[in-house]
Amino acid sequence: MRSYILCDMEGTSGIWRPEQVRRDAPQYTEGRDLLMADVNAAIAGAFDGGASEVVVCDTHAGGGHFILERMDSGATYETPTDISPMPSLDGSFAGLILTGHHAMAGTLNGFLDHTMDSSRWFCFRINGQPVGEIGMETAYAGHYGVPLLMVSGDEAACREAEALCPGIVTVAVKRGLGRNCARCLAPAEARRLIREGAAQAVRTAGERRPWRLEPPIELELTYYRSDYADEAAARPGTQRIDARTVRRLVQSGAEIWPV
Repeated sequence: MRSYILCDMEGTSGIWRPEQVRRDAPQYTEGRDLLMADVNAAIAGAFDGGASEVVVCDTHAGGGHFILERMDSGATYETPTDISPMPSLDGSFAGLILTGHHAMAGTLNGFLDHTMDSSRWFCFRINGQPVGEIGMETAYAGHYGVPLLMVSGDEAACREAEALCPGIVTVAVKRGLGRNCARCLAPAEARRLIREGAAQAVRTAGERRPWRLEPPIELELTYYRSDYADEAAARPGTQRIDARTVRRLVQSGAEIWPV
């Protein structure tokens, strides 16, 4: 049974301020250590739950955050490409696990809440439903028949995931205190919960169903500023809705990437 783990950084246990996820900040080294501990806990849990193979994708800001000597040798690794957030994902995987995730842009008390581009994106909608990166990734995986099994992150991210896919395993490792600060579980406890959650998620993967979208699929993106929409509206197949919003129709969940 193959399991796919997609890792972001903002929802990692022990990360409580923005500087820990920025490459240019001194606290980034600490953030990478915390990221690796959560990822390895999820990998161990997936194997505990019966996974025969685990593929892990480092997705935060395009990847490149894992510490090579701390990567679990039992898993294999990749980073996103310009056209796919999960390059090797296909129908042979039993499920998707999201670690270190955050809530969509505009979420009250969502730690470092944003959707894709925190400086440009205001609201992204699929068939009129606002979604964040959790929803986008779930829809992408659903195109291949792969269900979402588990999400770890802050409480707001877990609530978002549960609303989208009721009954999935969620592991809340922190609570946002506004956007730029969080109150965290002790790292050892958070990693225990992540490992247990991943094991449960993989063990019960057969009970989950993918989020399959029937075509045509309507995608709408509202930007923070109208000049961003000016640029996007010039792309083929894109319709301008208002000053800040563009719309396009796609024929499959795989076409959600790239937006």
